[in-house]
Amino acid sequence: MKIYSEKNRVIIDGAKDFVPKHIFECGQCFRWDLEDDGSYTGVAMNRVLNVKGEGDTIIFDNTTLEEYEKIWKHYFDMEKDYSLIKEKLSMMDEYLDESVKFGHGIRILRQDTFETVISFIISARNAIPMIKRSIKYLSNELGEPLGEYRGKEYYSFPSPKALSSAKEELLINSKVAFRRGYIVDTSYIQHSHQVDLYNLKNLPTDMARRDLMALPGIGPKVSDCILLFGLGKYDVFPVDVWVKRVMEEFYLEEEVKDLKKIREYAIDKFQDMSGFAQQYLFYYAREKGIGRK
Repeated sequence: MKIYSEKNRVIIDGAKDFVPKHIFECGQCFRWDLEDDGSYTGVAMNRVLNVKGEGDTIIFDNTTLEEYEKIWKHYFDMEKDYSLIKEKLSMMDEYLDESVKFGHGIRILRQDTFETVISFIISARNAIPMIKRSIKYLSNELGEPLGEYRGKEYYSFPSPKALSSAKEELLINSKVAFRRGYIVDTSYIQHSHQVDLYNLKNLPTDMARRDLMALPGIGPKVSDCILLFGLGKYDVFPVDVWVKRVMEEFYLEEEVKDLKKIREYAIDKFQDMSGFAQQYLFYYAREKGIGRK
């Protein structure tokens, strides 16, 4: 790859395994929005960034080469060899081979842990458009201003302190529904240092999952999403409705009501590649409508 800066942009020529649509629409993040020109603008790590793909060229707008090296290289997991990951997955079976080809540009983002925890608490039994609206509202009301980009004002994700003391009326207006108490309580636990969510990445997966599920509003699926997207644990397999459908369609050949059995089957099959397999299968199932009745 050739990486260089030009007019407040960072340009990567010869980028491999990087398709913005695949990355931002595979269910792992909620603060990236599609622009009219096909690019995506998002807020991450207290920065506003625009990302556009043109063939094998990726353009990061509103940033510098220094920020790329310090922030975006890690956030987009640029040092991981996704070609090798896809090669290994493709060899496992024909279904993964097809899913990998379909979502070939997926990369699993290295997102902020606290933001991921709160975002996926909000995601429980919720649709993506509503999740995005709630997070945007909370950020606009409780976050710090990050400036204007393309005529829009952007705000950081709220701090644990801000969310832990959020007024009831504001939370009601954010449309987070029954999750209000979970958000406030979990934010207070982090703010008061009862638990340091950022330290969970240093624990084995099972121990990190145990500690996450001790927090208000976090069950098996939400904890697995946090482990994968906020803690970099790849030996997990979050199961939602789309993953359930694709697993039943391709691997189980029958309806399974106990989602734990699907998760255990997948982890036994995919091992330490489970998180990557989940993302390719999820994106393929949702985009193709697998199992939709």
